[in-house]
Amino acid sequence: MKKYDYHPDELFMQRCLELAALGRGAVSPNPMVGCVIVHDGRIIGEGWHKKFGEAHAEVHAVAAIEDKELLKESTVYVNLEPCSHVGKTPPCVDLLMRHQVKKVVIANVDTHPKVSGEGIKKLREAGITVITGILDKQGRELNKRFFTEIEKKRPYIMLKWAQTADGFIAQANYNSKWISNEHSRQLVHKWRSEEDAILVGTKTVFHDNPQLNVRDWSGRNPVRIVIDRFLKLDEKLNVFDRTQQTIVYNVLKHEEHDNLVLARLDEQEFLPQLLQDLLARKIQSVLVEGGAQTLKFFIDAGLWDEARIFSSKRLFKKGIATPVFTGKLCNKETVMDDTLFIYQSLHTENKT
Repeated sequence: MKKYDYHPDELFMQRCLELAALGRGAVSPNPMVGCVIVHDGRIIGEGWHKKFGEAHAEVHAVAAIEDKELLKESTVYVNLEPCSHVGKTPPCVDLLMRHQVKKVVIANVDTHPKVSGEGIKKLREAGITVITGILDKQGRELNKRFFTEIEKKRPYIMLKWAQTADGFIAQANYNSKWISNEHSRQLVHKWRSEEDAILVGTKTVFHDNPQLNVRDWSGRNPVRIVIDRFLKLDEKLNVFDRTQQTIVYNVLKHEEHDNLVLARLDEQEFLPQLLQDLLARKIQSVLVEGGAQTLKFFIDAGLWDEARIFSSKRLFKKGIATPVFTGKLCNKETVMDDTLFIYQSLHTENKT
């Protein structure tokens, strides 16, 4: 890259985004935020939000600076508008104002009702120069889960499946092991560690007896979500072992136990109520791993944001067909002998 290929504001904001991404899988339902503090063209402090309930990015960046007097002539880069309200931690706006920073450069305005421009307003009223919109598209992509929750009032929904070269996701007896290769399966475990919850339907649990945890990667286990409308599944199956939080959505009864909740929903409003209940439980993102009927359930309702599909070279010749959907292809990459396709829902395009 040549020295003048990008404006300095974009270079420092890119660093913010890189730092922010280090909090993936650890800060939800908070957004991922990075902060870089620059004095005379040189980074003197940086940080990121590391864990939900703990110090925000700006706090870490300011703490990294030994001579706090430099802040009065420094520019603070942060990918999301600094908070102006008291939450788990004090407002970051007050911290920046207290140190009389010269300038604040922001990628995205925080659309959360408790912020929504108030942080920017307070900074400007304090005489601090504020610039917004630097790498805003990249910032919204990074925090698409957060923005979906705030603006669409539901979790961010990712569909995932593996399919054969001839278009099947399982054999006629529902056996789907193993369509994708071991590297693709490891990547799925990485995804699980990054999302709040993983969701499957009755048939997937019955036929596969999955654990739905993180084994081939390091990180937290997601909340397990099972759709079992009539509570047909045997309690001896792996998803009921209570080793991680599990929610079973059904139409029969509501019960709460240690690490296991049976949540009753109305059959006529099943999916909307399910998503609202997840939101109430602070679940900001859901990885839907199947099976075919469950994936179709979300597709037909238009309630999905992203689809991640592994296509292998294997052939089944007959079996359970891959879901049919319409979306925009955003990325295509090779994972050993598999091909990973990532689609964006047309309902989501240009909105998150």
